[in-house]
Amino acid sequence: MTAGHQTLSGGCLCGSVRFTAVAEKPEVDACHCSMCRRWSGGVLMTVPCTDVVVADEAHLGVYPSSEWGERVFCRNCGTSLFWRQRSGEGHVAVAFPSLDNPPGLAFAEEIFIDEKPELYAFAGERRRKTGEQVVAEFLAAQEGRS
Repeated sequence: MTAGHQTLSGGCLCGSVRFTAVAEKPEVDACHCSMCRRWSGGVLMTVPCTDVVVADEAHLGVYPSSEWGERVFCRNCGTSLFWRQRSGEGHVAVAFPSLDNPPGLAFAEEIFIDEKPELYAFAGERRRKTGEQVVAEFLAAQEGRS
């Protein structure tokens, strides 16, 4: 079975936050934007998910990082957990390292490739988008929901 539309489980380093999420598609994406790099301590690798359910939200911290997005983390240990739209619409980018052994995922996309530091590069071919392309797609999707 592939991870697309499969229920995945995960949690934080200290175990205070546990969650389940449904993988939208069987892929891992990487964001190179400066905010994601600072928040995650490196490249933010995520799985696009829906239906994220947190067992106990008492330990969640939420940081509104932009006009439309927020970052969710464990208030106890600091583990980066999700990026999501503040509106509650759209997919949730679940931090790949927070997942429990997710099967069948492929490294499919890199975004904000124009902000990637020159000192590293991932091997292999995949979709690569600049920040301008990502923002244009986001705005087009927002207009489509209006």
